[in-house]
Amino acid sequence: MLKIAALLIAASALLGAVQAQAEVYELRTYTTHEGKLPDLHARFENHTMGLFEKHGIRNVAYWVPVDTPNTLVYLIAHKDMESAPKNWRAFGSDPAWQAAAKASRENGPIIVNIENVFMTSTPYSPKTGN
Repeated sequence: MLKIAALLIAASALLGAVQAQAEVYELRTYTTHEGKLPDLHARFENHTMGLFEKHGIRNVAYWVPVDTPNTLVYLIAHKDMESAPKNWRAFGSDPAWQAAAKASRENGPIIVNIENVFMTSTPYSPKTGN
Protein backbone atom coordinates (compact mmCIF):
# COMPACT_ATOMS: atom_id res chain seq x y z
CA MET A 1 0.00 0.00 0.00
CA LEU A 2 2.85 2.39 0.82
CA LYS A 3 4.43 1.68 -2.58
CA ILE A 4 1.18 2.60 -4.35
CA ALA A 5 0.88 5.81 -2.33
CA ALA A 6 4.51 6.69 -3.11
CA LEU A 7 3.94 6.02 -6.81
CA LEU A 8 0.80 8.17 -6.81
CA ILE A 9 2.66 11.03 -5.11
CA ALA A 10 5.56 10.77 -7.57
CA ALA A 11 3.18 10.62 -10.55
CA SER A 12 1.28 13.63 -9.24
CA ALA A 13 4.52 15.62 -8.82
CA LEU A 14 5.66 14.62 -12.32
CA LEU A 15 2.32 15.59 -13.83
CA GLY A 16 2.49 18.94 -12.05
CA ALA A 17 5.98 19.55 -13.43
CA VAL A 18 4.88 18.67 -16.96
CA GLN A 19 1.86 20.94 -16.70
CA ALA A 20 3.98 23.80 -15.33
CA GLN A 21 6.40 23.43 -18.25
CA ALA A 22 3.54 23.57 -20.73
CA GLU A 23 2.56 27.11 -19.71
CA VAL A 24 3.88 29.68 -22.15
CA TYR A 25 4.51 33.32 -21.34
CA GLU A 26 4.13 36.17 -23.78
CA LEU A 27 6.12 39.36 -23.27
CA ARG A 28 4.53 42.26 -25.12
CA THR A 29 5.80 45.80 -25.63
CA TYR A 30 3.45 48.53 -26.81
CA THR A 31 4.72 51.88 -28.03
CA THR A 32 2.08 54.60 -28.08
CA HIS A 33 1.72 57.84 -29.95
CA GLU A 34 2.95 60.84 -27.98
CA GLY A 35 0.57 61.58 -25.08
CA LYS A 36 -1.51 58.41 -25.58
CA LEU A 37 -0.02 56.21 -22.85
CA PRO A 38 -2.67 57.31 -20.30
CA ASP A 39 -5.36 56.20 -22.78
CA LEU A 40 -3.68 52.81 -23.10
CA HIS A 41 -3.45 52.47 -19.31
CA ALA A 42 -7.16 53.26 -18.99
CA ARG A 43 -8.07 50.69 -21.64
CA PHE A 44 -6.03 47.97 -19.92
CA GLU A 45 -7.26 48.82 -16.43
CA ASN A 46 -10.93 49.17 -17.36
CA HIS A 47 -11.33 46.57 -20.12
CA THR A 48 -8.38 44.59 -21.45
CA MET A 49 -7.20 42.81 -18.30
CA GLY A 50 -10.65 41.42 -17.49
CA LEU A 51 -11.20 40.35 -21.07
CA PHE A 52 -7.81 38.62 -21.13
CA GLU A 53 -8.84 36.52 -18.14
CA LYS A 54 -12.23 35.79 -19.73
CA HIS A 55 -10.44 34.32 -22.76
CA GLY A 56 -7.80 32.24 -20.95
CA ILE A 57 -5.00 34.82 -20.92
CA ARG A 58 -3.54 35.15 -17.43
CA ASN A 59 -2.30 38.60 -16.42
CA VAL A 60 1.16 38.29 -14.83
CA ALA A 61 2.70 41.78 -14.61
CA TYR A 62 2.71 45.22 -16.21
CA TRP A 63 5.56 47.75 -16.32
CA VAL A 64 6.45 51.19 -17.64
CA PRO A 65 10.15 51.53 -18.54
CA VAL A 66 11.84 54.38 -16.69
CA ASP A 67 13.95 55.38 -19.69
CA THR A 68 11.58 54.75 -22.62
CA PRO A 69 8.63 57.14 -22.91
CA ASN A 70 5.26 56.15 -24.33
CA THR A 71 5.86 52.46 -23.63
CA LEU A 72 4.00 49.70 -21.80
CA VAL A 73 5.64 46.31 -21.27
CA TYR A 74 3.60 43.43 -19.92
CA LEU A 75 3.74 39.72 -19.32
CA ILE A 76 0.80 37.39 -19.81
CA ALA A 77 0.52 33.61 -19.78
CA HIS A 78 -1.32 31.01 -21.83
CA LYS A 79 -2.05 27.41 -20.84
CA ASP A 80 0.26 26.23 -23.64
CA MET A 81 1.50 27.38 -27.04
CA GLU A 82 -1.47 25.86 -28.85
CA SER A 83 -3.85 27.91 -26.70
CA ALA A 84 -2.22 31.27 -27.43
CA PRO A 85 -3.63 31.88 -30.94
CA LYS A 86 -7.03 30.54 -29.87
CA ASN A 87 -7.05 32.88 -26.87
CA TRP A 88 -6.11 35.86 -29.05
CA ARG A 89 -8.80 35.04 -31.63
CA ALA A 90 -11.47 34.75 -28.93
CA PHE A 91 -10.29 38.00 -27.33
CA GLY A 92 -10.20 39.87 -30.65
CA SER A 93 -13.67 38.74 -31.65
CA ASP A 94 -15.28 39.59 -28.30
CA PRO A 95 -17.82 42.40 -28.85
CA ALA A 96 -16.84 43.95 -25.50
CA TRP A 97 -13.21 44.21 -26.68
CA GLN A 98 -14.22 45.60 -30.05
CA ALA A 99 -16.34 48.28 -28.39
CA ALA A 100 -13.60 49.18 -25.88
CA ALA A 101 -10.95 49.37 -28.59
CA LYS A 102 -13.13 51.55 -30.78
CA ALA A 103 -14.06 53.88 -27.91
CA SER A 104 -10.44 54.25 -26.82
CA ARG A 105 -9.48 55.44 -30.32
CA GLU A 106 -12.14 58.14 -30.59
CA ASN A 107 -9.47 60.84 -30.15
CA GLY A 108 -7.05 59.19 -32.55
CA PRO A 109 -4.96 56.04 -32.70
CA ILE A 110 -3.12 54.94 -29.57
CA ILE A 111 -0.61 52.32 -30.67
CA VAL A 112 2.40 52.91 -32.92
CA ASN A 113 4.03 49.50 -32.56
CA ILE A 114 3.55 46.13 -30.84
CA GLU A 115 6.33 43.63 -30.25
CA ASN A 116 5.89 40.23 -28.66
CA VAL A 117 7.92 37.16 -27.81
CA PHE A 118 6.76 33.79 -26.48
CA MET A 119 8.80 32.17 -23.70
CA THR A 120 8.80 29.16 -21.40
CA SER A 121 10.23 29.00 -17.90
CA THR A 122 13.59 27.43 -17.22
CA PRO A 123 13.74 24.65 -14.63
CA TYR A 124 15.61 27.00 -12.24
CA SER A 125 13.21 29.92 -12.60
CA PRO A 126 11.37 30.95 -9.44
CA LYS A 127 7.72 29.97 -9.66
CA THR A 128 5.32 32.56 -10.99
CA GLY A 129 1.57 32.46 -10.83
CA ASN A 130 -1.40 33.08 -8.66
